[in-house]
Amino acid sequence: MISDITIGQYFPGNSVIHKMDSRMKIILTVALIVSIFLCKSIFSLLAVILASIILVLVSKIPMKTVLKSIKPLAIIIVITSILNLFYGDGEPLVQLGRLKITQDGIMTAVFMAVRIIVLVVISSLLTYTTSPTELTDGLERILKPLKLLKIDVHSISMTMTIALRFIPTLIEEIEKIMSAQKSRGADMESGGLIHRAKALIPVLIPLFVSAFRRANELAYAMECRCYRGGDGRTKMKVMRLTARDYISLAVVVAFFALIIVLNHFFKNVI
Repeated sequence: MISDITIGQYFPGNSVIHKMDSRMKIILTVALIVSIFLCKSIFSLLAVILASIILVLVSKIPMKTVLKSIKPLAIIIVITSILNLFYGDGEPLVQLGRLKITQDGIMTAVFMAVRIIVLVVISSLLTYTTSPTELTDGLERILKPLKLLKIDVHSISMTMTIALRFIPTLIEEIEKIMSAQKSRGADMESGGLIHRAKALIPVLIPLFVSAFRRANELAYAMECRCYRGGDGRTKMKVMRLTARDYISLAVVVAFFALIIVLNHFFKNVI
């Protein structure tokens, strides 16, 4: 399960999405996430699903890799769907005491499950196709107006990106520690929930030690390179919006309008 977590990983490529400006990718990702929760009909939901599939194909990221990003959240998706089963109006199909399952509740559960899956896919594509450096620069430029409020935008962007970047590293570290513990006879897969939780203690302690050690090494490395924050720093690569960025923006705006139109004309079709 741990090896299935792919969030924060970057897959170099030569696709159109890889070549896009990081600022535009962040903005369009947020816009697509908003469009997911605007879906009110089955047709608008199908449009979002189709759009996410097209994005995966255009990015040239293997479908297997994208599906792996969903697998760790399967339990959350199932629990969320089950809870939404009981939040529907209409004639009950199944009555369980005070709880009732209606057709509206089933559609709500399906909508919520699909929304979470598409949300994970679109969010994952941002990190899959954007290097940590580009992501930091893009976030910093987008949050630049906050400097007027005396907010250290560069530090916030750097912290967020470093935290995202080190997720794959920590996952790899967990796998190494667990393998070492199993080779010493530790049993982490059998027993009840409490037993498994206790079995993780020998993993968490060395993981925290390793995380603090890596953080200390990173701080020393940045200090040795005379890193002093964002003030006075220049960019090796100057970000410029190109034709593909404006075309992508136009496509997303048109898609946004399509979702609104589908919701308006098919609002009673669920």
